[in-house]
Parts: sequence; C-alpha cells; structure tokens
Amino acid sequence: MDDLWDLVVVGGGPAGSAAALRAKQLRPDARVLLLDKDDFPRDKACGDGIAAHGREELARLGVPDLIDDYRPTWHLSVVSPGGAHVSATVARPNHVVPRRVFDARLVDAARARGVEVRRHRVRALAASNGHVVLDGDVTARAVVAADGANSTVRRLIGVPATPDKHTAIAVRGYADVPLADDAQLIAMQKDGWPAYAWSFPIGDGTANVGFGMLLPQLRATGLPGRQVLHGRLAELLPHLPARDLRAHHLPLSSGRPRPGAGRVMLAGDAASLINPLTGEGIYYALLSGRLAGEAAVQAADDPLPAYRRELRRALGRHLRTTDVLSRAARSPGFIDAAIDTAARRQEVFDLLVDVGLGAGTVPLPLAGAVLRRWMTNLARRP
Repeated sequence: MDDLWDLVVVGGGPAGSAAALRAKQLRPDARVLLLDKDDFPRDKACGDGIAAHGREELARLGVPDLIDDYRPTWHLSVVSPGGAHVSATVARPNHVVPRRVFDARLVDAARARGVEVRRHRVRALAASNGHVVLDGDVTARAVVAADGANSTVRRLIGVPATPDKHTAIAVRGYADVPLADDAQLIAMQKDGWPAYAWSFPIGDGTANVGFGMLLPQLRATGLPGRQVLHGRLAELLPHLPARDLRAHHLPLSSGRPRPGAGRVMLAGDAASLINPLTGEGIYYALLSGRLAGEAAVQAADDPLPAYRRELRRALGRHLRTTDVLSRAARSPGFIDAAIDTAARRQEVFDLLVDVGLGAGTVPLPLAGAVLRRWMTNLARRP
C-alpha cells in the first residue's frame, strides 16, 4: 500500500489541476497525487472558451500567464431564437484555447509545483479508518473527484447521475476562418429550443464550432443523435464546414447534486457545474477545484463541510439566479426579449455575459427591463 497522501485528485482537467495546484500553493509540503486515465496532452470535446472570470482563477492559482500567448477576443454576437441580434464589445476579453493545450499546461504546472501525476483509471473506492482507499492501494486523507461528466467516483460514492432533463449534449469540431476573425458568435435555434450553435475563433485561422441542445429534445426528434447534431450545426453555420467532430454530455447545474460524501468532494463537471444558459464550465471547474483543494489542506479533519460552505458562498446566489433564468428561458420569447434589450442597453449586454460566463446575478431593475420587453413583444403578436 502507498504511503498516505494528503490529497488524491481524480481527473486532470481544469477542476482537478486547480485542486492540486491550490493544495500545493497553500501547503508546499502536502503530498498530492493526480490521477487521470489518459496521458497529456489529450483532446477534450469542449467549446474551449475561457472567460475573464477563468483568467482570474488562473491568477489565484499562481499561473496568471498560462494562456497569454493566445489572442484576446473582445467581440461577441448573439442571435436569439426569434432572430433578435446583438453584437457588442465585451467589458473584458475572452480567450479560446484548445483543451489539448490548456489542460496539458495545467497538468504541467501542477507537476512543476510538486504534484505527482500518474496515468491510472480508478475503479474502486472505500472508506477505511478515516481515510479513503482507491483501488486497494492508494490511501488519502481527502479525494477530489474531478473525473468529468460521467464521473466514476461520483457513482462509487452513491451520488446519482444528473437527470436527463438537466443534461445537454453537444457536438464540437474545428473550422477554418479568416485570420482576422475575432468575433465570437452564438446562433440560437427555435426548433427544439433550447438549442444553439457557436463559432469561437482561436486566433490562428481556425475556430471551435459546435451545436448543442437538451438531451430530451434531441431524443424527441426520433432521429439518430449524430444526424441531428451534425445536421443542425451545418444548417446554422453553413459557411463553416467542421472537421474533427466529437460529441460530449453536459450535466447542467440546474440538476446539481450534493457536492460529495465523506471525504470525497465533487468538482467541475463531476459536480454538474455547467451553466444551464450557456454550457460554460471551465470557470466553474477552476473555481470549484480551487475551493476543494483549499478545503483538503485547510480543513483536513473534515473537508467536505468547508468545501460546501465556500462553494455556496462563491456561487450560491449565482446558481440560484441561473436556476430561475433557465426555467424562464424555456420560452424562446424570453430569450428574444433579453437579446433585444441587450442590443439597446450595454449594461444589459454586460450583465448577460457576466451571468452566462461568470458568477453574475441579476439586479431587479435590469430584470424588469427584460420582462417589460418580453411583455411588449407578446402584446405585439397577432
């Protein structure tokens, strides 16, 4: 049996690497082990978008320059299900960094800080004498489960999978774009709503492109998922033929579970921390991973309550906001009104970006502005 580890992290994506980095940042002498079923670099189906809030998390983790060689993106265009359109400059730039690059850099940063990285697929977990034992030979004081949407560790601790009604599925690929293209595009589709396509230029003459929709709506089509996802992507972005298409599931925060059990903390996709309005998850992953790493070394006797408390403090109001908005957004007309209002008022546009890509909440006056526009639009219908 291995010696006792202060922290074992399962999964080397943004949430897992953030947990490992933070634990070593706070306690350089901590014994931290990072396990992942793959070697790095490896591809991960994702929109690749890293918003300003994600950059702030990288700075907190002590790696502020990790993606400085990627071009900032200042422009965002959104087309609503009913055709309302807004195109504006964001208050703070976004970045688009392929996960093959981003995740590998995070793992390398963790390794450089003294984290031991191993390729290993976890298959068993048990509690023993106040510790957690993985696969019979890795013993830890605390475990961070950051092993993705289909988390094995989540299942092993008895936390059920995210319900289908709170799960989206998307297909992601890459397409050639003009080198000067620096505007992110989100094109929503009324058919099967909520559903949208995206194009996020990287800055090297390619863009991450994709299409996503809720799993029940996909099944309701009665058609093969590949046919629907690939076909609608081509329909919405006909000028951007995509290659390297890969599908992935998105467990949305509207169906989030309890954040762990015993000495195991769930982070990132394993905790269903994906924004139900936009599908953004990298910021949530970095934040939740950081908080789990903090709890593992600062509240080593009982880390889960500390993690739950700090997660609630950081995201509680925001997640309640997105819960409410995701229910309202079941009506395409609500989204039409929001985009129409954002096109008229920069502060509403900035708010939508903050709620969709960060930890924003909605002040009542701005919520009222969107609701009034929604009512006006409804009154104008024949």
